[in-house]
Amino acid sequence: MGLTATLPRPELLQIAEVVAREKGIEKDDVLTAMEQAIQRAGRSKYGTEYDIRATIDRKTGEISLARYVEIVDEVENESIQISLADARKDNSFAKLGDFIIDPLPPIEFGRIAAQIAKQVIVQKIRDSEREHQFEDYKDKVGQIVNGIVKRVEMGNVVVDLGKAEAILRRDEMIPRETFRVGDRVRAYLLDVRQESRGPQIFLTRSHPQFLAKLFTQEVPEIYDGIIEIKNVVRDAGSRSKIAVISKDNTIDPRGACIGLRGVRVQAIVAELQGEKIDIVQWSPDVATFIVNALYPTEVTKIVLDEETNNAEVIVPDEELSQAIGRRGQNVRLVSQLTGWHIDIMNEKEEVEQRQIETKEKVDLFIKALDVDDMIAHLLVQEGFSTLQEIAYVEKDELLSIEGFDEGIVEELQKRAENYLVKKDEENEKKIKEFDLKDDLKSFEDLTQDQLVLLGEKGIKTLDDFADLSSEELIEIFGEDFPEDEANILIMKAREHWFEDENV
Repeated sequence: MGLTATLPRPELLQIAEVVAREKGIEKDDVLTAMEQAIQRAGRSKYGTEYDIRATIDRKTGEISLARYVEIVDEVENESIQISLADARKDNSFAKLGDFIIDPLPPIEFGRIAAQIAKQVIVQKIRDSEREHQFEDYKDKVGQIVNGIVKRVEMGNVVVDLGKAEAILRRDEMIPRETFRVGDRVRAYLLDVRQESRGPQIFLTRSHPQFLAKLFTQEVPEIYDGIIEIKNVVRDAGSRSKIAVISKDNTIDPRGACIGLRGVRVQAIVAELQGEKIDIVQWSPDVATFIVNALYPTEVTKIVLDEETNNAEVIVPDEELSQAIGRRGQNVRLVSQLTGWHIDIMNEKEEVEQRQIETKEKVDLFIKALDVDDMIAHLLVQEGFSTLQEIAYVEKDELLSIEGFDEGIVEELQKRAENYLVKKDEENEKKIKEFDLKDDLKSFEDLTQDQLVLLGEKGIKTLDDFADLSSEELIEIFGEDFPEDEANILIMKAREHWFEDENV
């Protein structure tokens, strides 16, 4: 591009218009790039220390070149600044912040200057193209896009989307799938980020939302909003589960997603390299939802603990392995889909588990309340599992137990309360001996029993506690302590770290 300041002015505008049309960008962006190129050449001629600016008239194409000097209170750089007093020698109306503009004669572009100008213009046009790509594709995040493999670099696939290139990283591909140059690719547009190299477009084929969008494309009822996708979980390339519900009682959401003779779901399975897809009917009733998610496994019993979000699911002996799945995959996906921690056991294991739990409760009541085996069993059979329940429950609940009178109930509650008070005193003594710090003791989500267990392991401060992993915490509190609750406790203990960072 042999650009000179002596080009006929209309021709300059014509060049800008042609370049803009070829590159699909705004004409003004091209003219701005030309101005910067002329400006750079002007600084090379008159001195890089000066503030040299170029403008191109958008109507006539006339080029203006000038030196700008700012009027300031205190001069720090004489090349680009002038004091207010000196400025007023020539112009009594001069004021701070204004610029003194000295027009410069137009410059002739030599071979080197023209080459520099060309490089600046090409770079600015490329930057403008990238900016337009960023604006175009950032609005497409969350959509499925189609492209052609342009090249493969270190296992990562560069995909030509037509107007831009995108990256499909190795870890965002379905395991064991491979692509060659020229292959067609369908993927989920995961993110568009501005980086030093320019806008970068990232694709994924392993994300759960890729599966959701494929169903949206294949199932008209989902696209029209008649069927809603409630959740999707995946082990990409192996197995996935999608929970759906119909807003129209006359439409079966599972049947609509499967399609006549399975044509709809099979099209998605083929796209996902044979990934097994379980379509689950969502239900607001947790127990029903879990049963649906485990289908075709038969569930004989389900016990929910809403405080810990834990579900015990009992299945027939011969269906236990099917319910759990290979390497625990099925039960793990069901847990992720429903949001509940699920323990699956067969009927024999349940009986054994109940016997162990009953014995532990009976032994506790015998020891703490100093009662015989019969009374302890009666309390367990009536649903009492902790001393707190016995000590503070309404008397009428205990009186409803056959053979219990006023005297027995009062004595049981008195013994339970005394035991708890004594245990609290022992715990307080141990906590003091362990020298636990106030920040840990005041962490409201921990019981005294748990504080004692932490003290025994040398955990004395809130920071010590926050440094634990969920596995370490479960080891301290016991294997029955839920992993989800362990994660919540640790993250809550770490909150003060982030607050300190923001101060």
